[in-house]
Amino acid sequence: MGLKFGLANMLFGVGRNVITETAEVFRVNAEAADQRAADLQRAALEQFGHEFAHPQRCLFDRLVDGMNRLPRPFLALGTVFLLVSAMVDPIWFSSRMQGIALVPEPLWWLLGAIISFYFGSRYQAKGQEFQRSIAETMARSPTVLENLRALDQLGKSATAAPRQPAAPATAAAPVDPGPAPVSNPGPVAGSNPALDAWRSTQ
Repeated sequence: MGLKFGLANMLFGVGRNVITETAEVFRVNAEAADQRAADLQRAALEQFGHEFAHPQRCLFDRLVDGMNRLPRPFLALGTVFLLVSAMVDPIWFSSRMQGIALVPEPLWWLLGAIISFYFGSRYQAKGQEFQRSIAETMARSPTVLENLRALDQLGKSATAAPRQPAAPATAAAPVDPGPAPVSNPGPVAGSNPALDAWRSTQ
């Protein structure tokens, strides 16, 4: 008897299962594999959440971002200013254009490359911000769908609730008007013998 318990304790006791451990050598444990897959998916979702989270910008980042927004309005407003100055003071405008005509061609190429790279980088940065905002909106979609489903259920329950029938209008009970008032009742005979005797003497 003790031998049997000792053998069972060796195989299945002390938190071990020799049969299960031996089978896992030839076949993957399905429960452990599912747990690893769930942990991997959770880690990937957490990484995506950290990637699309709004970073805390410091003062230097806000300053540089504000400076990056200046060239485009400067270029647009400067062009409009040149057009206005050509109409207001043509001589001043012509002298400035003569100075621009002396700018060498390689400098124009450099200026064009700088402006092109600037606008390209700004376009890429704004595109990444747009994709980040789309990802955040898609992350809120399950909550919005759940709210819409709850509101739909509330609307269906409100329309399916039976309405209380309106109470029928009861006919007004006839009011007893009472005895009709007599305009001039006059003397009633036999109602008062003393009065009748007095009237007979008149």
